[in-house]
Amino acid sequence: MRVLTLGNEILRQKSAPVKNIDGEIRAVIAKMFEILDKNKGVGLAAVQVGIPERFFIIRMGNDAPRVFINPSIIETSEELADYEEGCLSLPGVWGNLKRPKTVRVQAWNENGRPFTMDADRILARVIQHECDHLDGGLFIDKLSALKRERLLNKYEKLKKSKK
Repeated sequence: MRVLTLGNEILRQKSAPVKNIDGEIRAVIAKMFEILDKNKGVGLAAVQVGIPERFFIIRMGNDAPRVFINPSIIETSEELADYEEGCLSLPGVWGNLKRPKTVRVQAWNENGRPFTMDADRILARVIQHECDHLDGGLFIDKLSALKRERLLNKYEKLKKSKK
């Protein structure tokens, strides 16, 4: 299992709902946390590791790890916050993006228990970012055409320099 990068068609697929929350999905989640930690990320959607199903994980600093299965953002604030975002599927590329400052999300955890949570600041941003992945989106899709083109050019140069 590895992180897929821009250009892989799976990243642009809308993910299917998870039907069974069982030992198999918990094993995938454990492996995803290993990949997340290895890559020093804060969030990782299943689709980013080639599994087009609706779940993602978050681990921010010393906070407890979080699992969101079949998440749905049910409310967002009108107030926006501007913050720099990156993505493990576009390594080395960052861009400023405005998103709602707070969100309310419903999901299930890895034990099949439903929950609703309110999130603000960076956690709200990460939840929105990962939910975008589940719908086949990347943060660069939300940028202006000019900013997106600049970041894509930078990404291509970074890829070439690593070969």
